[in-house]
Amino acid sequence: MRLSPSARSTIRDTVRSVIGPDATVRLFGSRTDDEARGGDIDLLVESNQVIAQPALVSARLGARLQLALGDQRIDVVIAAPNLPEQSIHSIARATGIML
Repeated sequence: MRLSPSARSTIRDTVRSVIGPDATVRLFGSRTDDEARGGDIDLLVESNQVIAQPALVSARLGARLQLALGDQRIDVVIAAPNLPEQSIHSIARATGIML
């Protein structure tokens, strides 16, 4: 995994402050490959609570993470009971690493 322990902690804390204390987060995509270079930070954020305005929440979370981690691309995918399940959710769960 190409994220420092400090970055992982920052991501977990930021996700929980924006989404709630029950939220979990997985890193998926190229950053899970220690041999790869570059790449954005792809995150699957899951909550057992309904997420009203998921696009706004995702944008807010991405912006806070960029401020905390520096100027790099961060993609946030949200899974919640009120949101339709998409193939990206399954892929992220199968290949992602829990932070």
